[in-house]
Amino acid sequence: MMLTALGLMSGTSLDGVDVAMIETDGKRVKAFGPSGYRPYSDLERRLLLQALTEAAHLQAREARPGILREAERVVTAAHAEAIASFKAQNRISSEDIDIVGFHGQTVLHRPADKLTVQIGDAAALAKAIHIPVMHDFRAADVAAGGQGAPLVPVYHRALAQSLDREGPIVVLNIGGVANITYIDGDTLIACDTGPGNALLDDFMHRTTGQRFDCDGRMAAQGTADTAWISEALKDPFFNLPPPKSLDRNDFAKRILRDVSPADGAATLTAFTVAAVARIVPQLPKRPRSWIVAGGGARNLTMMRMMRERLHPTTVESADALGWSTDAIEAQAFGFLAARGLKGLPLSYPATTGVPLPMTGGLVARP
Repeated sequence: MMLTALGLMSGTSLDGVDVAMIETDGKRVKAFGPSGYRPYSDLERRLLLQALTEAAHLQAREARPGILREAERVVTAAHAEAIASFKAQNRISSEDIDIVGFHGQTVLHRPADKLTVQIGDAAALAKAIHIPVMHDFRAADVAAGGQGAPLVPVYHRALAQSLDREGPIVVLNIGGVANITYIDGDTLIACDTGPGNALLDDFMHRTTGQRFDCDGRMAAQGTADTAWISEALKDPFFNLPPPKSLDRNDFAKRILRDVSPADGAATLTAFTVAAVARIVPQLPKRPRSWIVAGGGARNLTMMRMMRERLHPTTVESADALGWSTDAIEAQAFGFLAARGLKGLPLSYPATTGVPLPMTGGLVARP
């Protein structure tokens, strides 16, 4: 039975809430619906950055000390507003939507300690929007010994099945953290590769006041510090085989000092690309094509560096295939909500390291 699912995503880039509708049975995608976006205000973003700092000391996933309680209220309200605006713009009623997939905002991801924390009050959201809400997607995987991330590979596989092309195909999502899904027939492998846009965004905000490097223009004017990148790539994370995952701030200590904004942007952009390239030898076969989604696909300098680094493999944006670069993760959580309702696995041993295929998610009803 096909479901109309609404997916929500507030990623580690902390830019805002993506909303996307899809029709799916949790195995295949029948149709893409409209999508929307509700940006965080500067005040909301500063609050969330504070929440990330305070969350570093959390020992229990339910705890909301200090600023975290207010941050959770803000995240929940922003998602409710995003849905209200989406419904009004597209003339959709609550009765038209079967399930909402609510990821929340990750403030801590420490799977080695069996701890992953996403803030957002699903019960309050369900009451506000009058639709059942599937949430808490990662907890069961982490509790069972998995990484709890990435969770989008099953959605990437469903999309790739509609392509008429020979594998292996890699779908690369560049949000705050970068992650890949390797698809070759029945083989599905996934992992985080390293920083995505988080280090670059934080650097841009710190040095220029801009929230990100629009189109990669700043990086295009600079020169990458190859010695700094080589040193950063010595981090033990890069030698770990898949599956593996990162917290947004795992590389935050690697601060560039005494560099111009242009050279710093070029260095951090090249670092993201070099980290992606490091995963290729750890894959069963060299990919034939790369499909790039997320904010990084809009960074023209990052895409150029990616093509140079991964040559002769083709590198194209998700938009070029008729997918949605911006909405793909929100779509994925709509898809995962449908899978969760039907008890289908969200993660697998080769995607998160969980011992057995694992379903997940809890439902909050209005």
